[in-house]
Amino acid sequence: MRRVHLEVKWQLAWTFLLVYAAAAVCGCKARPAAPATSSLATEAPVTGPFSTQELQQFAALDPIDTHTHVYQSSPELVALLERLNLHILDIVVARDPDQKSLDEERRQVWGFVNVSHGYATMCTTFDPFLYREPSFRNAAIAEIDNDFDHGAAAVKIWKNIGEQVKDPKGRYLMPDDPVFEPIYKEISDRDKTLIAHLADPDSIWEPPTPKSPDYGYYMQHPEWYMYKKPNAPSKAAILVARDHVLERNPKLRVVGAHLGSMEADFKLLADRLDRYPNFAVDIAARMPYIVMLPRTDAIAFIEKYQDRLIYATDHSLAPEAKAQDAVKQWESSYAFDWRFLATSDSLQYRDHQVQGLALPTAVLHKLYHDNALHWIPGVM
Repeated sequence: MRRVHLEVKWQLAWTFLLVYAAAAVCGCKARPAAPATSSLATEAPVTGPFSTQELQQFAALDPIDTHTHVYQSSPELVALLERLNLHILDIVVARDPDQKSLDEERRQVWGFVNVSHGYATMCTTFDPFLYREPSFRNAAIAEIDNDFDHGAAAVKIWKNIGEQVKDPKGRYLMPDDPVFEPIYKEISDRDKTLIAHLADPDSIWEPPTPKSPDYGYYMQHPEWYMYKKPNAPSKAAILVARDHVLERNPKLRVVGAHLGSMEADFKLLADRLDRYPNFAVDIAARMPYIVMLPRTDAIAFIEKYQDRLIYATDHSLAPEAKAQDAVKQWESSYAFDWRFLATSDSLQYRDHQVQGLALPTAVLHKLYHDNALHWIPGVM
């Protein structure tokens, strides 16, 4: 078993989200045949980007990253997607109580999708800050329907539902509020998917601790720490409200972003996957939690729920970011994730070594390709 030493920081290796914070189908190519082996291996010690053989094996999976945020029309990123044979879902997020900012983000996402040579698909959203407006229901449905008609594959709801948006009495708006039901029904009726980033890691309901895997990000975004907000709902309450959405809308496909925000409790995650057949999760920005599992436990969990786990990263490319730097960081992250999932290599992880999971090729193909197509039809 060889050793691969990656000199990539924790957040940089696993998610480009911090880069975004700090700064901020198909014209498909011919697809090489998948390797015949039961698991994939690499030919030489490599740091950073893929080796030639690794690239061939990764591209053969016809990989899809179902959680990205690209806000500039970057030729460099298009070239990377073509070289990796990688499709992405480019997600719009209603971050601010400002319709102009949402309109601009939607325009930026469509701009990249339209120049991506078929490698990017749009995920739209609606503005929850307008939920008290009389026109909210009809306007939100009209917006998402228009995006569906132009090729959008899904709708995103974000953590500001449950953690930020309040009613006039100061009560937090929850995802199971009746105001959203017509929107959920429309998504289901159009045979589209709801991507739900609801709640956050446990650590934001506690005072900051450097031991948390998410410490770096939330130090840069302290506004999301819930432990210091009066009358804030518990994480459990937000997840219960999410579960109500699943129960009330059994025909609605829901993908819980970031392991469904149950990253620290795989028993809880397993319970929800067992309970709700219309629920799957992506692993965006939560690979560290899988790495921290005992290797045998990680393999057993992935193999048991191999039809319900979807590969994703949460990579971002902000309008002002340097695309060339971003492309290098994206590829290093994709290479690290692939080596951990596909090989038995010993990888440098923080200050210790971890061994890759060497998942069977059939399982890898589900994680990287099949599950995305099943849970988010139209993603490529």
